[in-house]
Amino acid sequence: MLDIIKAILFGIVEGITEWLPISSTGHLILLEEFVKFENVSENFFSMFEVVIQLGAILAVVVLFIKQIWPFCKKGKGYKKSGPLAYVNMDIMTLWFKILVACIPAAVVGVLFNDELDALFYHWYVVAAALIVFGVAFIVVENWNKGKQPKVTQLSQLTYKAALIIGVFQLIAAVFPGTSRSGATIVGALLIGISRPVAAEFTFFLAIPVMFGASLLKIVKFGFAFSTVELAALLVAMLVAFVVSVVVIKFLLSYIKKHDFKIFGWYRIILGILVILYFSTRVL
Repeated sequence: MLDIIKAILFGIVEGITEWLPISSTGHLILLEEFVKFENVSENFFSMFEVVIQLGAILAVVVLFIKQIWPFCKKGKGYKKSGPLAYVNMDIMTLWFKILVACIPAAVVGVLFNDELDALFYHWYVVAAALIVFGVAFIVVENWNKGKQPKVTQLSQLTYKAALIIGVFQLIAAVFPGTSRSGATIVGALLIGISRPVAAEFTFFLAIPVMFGASLLKIVKFGFAFSTVELAALLVAMLVAFVVSVVVIKFLLSYIKKHDFKIFGWYRIILGILVILYFSTRVL
């Protein structure tokens, strides 16, 4: 029962930090320092912290189903006849751009996932990433102040822009604590994409990325879950889904009137606290 309560806590943290640009992985690593599962196998947590993201992703699918589901009755964006008569080509084009953006992280993740975890999965990397991208948010927002974004609709996003955003996502894939949403949003802002478009594309980009990452982790972990492990995973995913729905709606409303600098300051403060905590523990 205690492990289920812990799973609820992890689900809440995942649902909040996955979509706010403050690093879900960084927060889950830190939370695991204080809240540890008891009746699970040794390799369970490394799989758990990735796979619970499926709950968060389901929130995106539910909230944006009309914007991302390309198969439906004829209407705007559909061809008049033929096999593509029931395929919305505008949405299919969006998916092609999403797949282009996934290429850098997918290639590196498949080839070097274990090596990268061994090299960079440490508290000092998390702390550095939190601070560096916190500063980046503040600098980019100050640089963008007063400027009109070049891209204000998803349909205006080019394949080149999608690939650039994908490269920034790769940074998050390599360095825990960076924040996948944080890295992609910073990259999008730098090339003149508006905050709402940057946030939405980041949400959609997470769908194949997280499904792929979760599949890799599950395959490596194996499907021999104990009853406690399976229950903890499912509960955490459900909680992450519910919390994500609320957080995504909040973020989309927030960025209509505010910039991302508050998240930058939060990251810097958290990064400093991480350094203070772990450095004193080492001493």
